[in-house]
Amino acid sequence: MLTKAQLNKTILDLPDTFSIDELIDKLIFIEKVEAGMAQSVEGKVISNEDVKKIIDKWSA
Repeated sequence: MLTKAQLNKTILDLPDTFSIDELIDKLIFIEKVEAGMAQSVEGKVISNEDVKKIIDKWSA
């Protein structure tokens, strides 16, 4: 979940004119990165080795 501070910073970092789509894209990106960082802290990650094994199964 985003905070007002994150929203304000995002808006201040945008150019003087921008589309609502640009703002939404940036906010979605920030939210996804924050969620990924939280998952990493919680140990909800997959090692590179495990990812390679999964990909190898796809190509088999």
